[in-house]
Amino acid sequence: MATEALIERILAAGDGPSSSAIDALHELLDDATIEASTTPKSVAEAARLVGLSTHTLRYYEQEGLVRPARNASGYRAYSAFDLRRLVFLTRMRLSGMTMTDLKRYIQLVEQGPSTIPERRRIMLDQQDRITRQIRELGLALETTKYKIRVYDGHPEG
Repeated sequence: MATEALIERILAAGDGPSSSAIDALHELLDDATIEASTTPKSVAEAARLVGLSTHTLRYYEQEGLVRPARNASGYRAYSAFDLRRLVFLTRMRLSGMTMTDLKRYIQLVEQGPSTIPERRRIMLDQQDRITRQIRELGLALETTKYKIRVYDGHPEG
């Protein structure tokens, strides 16, 4: 499936990660599924597609997280590979991964397969942080629900 369609499928997912959105995400993160014939996207098109501002895309480029090619006119041309990386970066930032950790991770990716053990460690640490966040948000949700129940019984609050 084309990168654009996969991204649209993920972003169209409603309240939770459906199996369809998860399958699309897995396919997006698999470099073996990148189609070579995709027309590169401008910075504005790429930003719209992944739900980021053009400023953020330029910042990610400045920080070395993504390196779009330039077309004959000198404008950024985001390939399917670049778009897929942006999806990864977006998911990691949303989960709270720091820019320092992201930069380190991308540096390791670009160094090749010998860095897989360190990349795995970074992802395991991130998984632990996300799991903790989910537990904390679950407690915050329960606290909120409790207060709503209290207010339902006592309108004066």
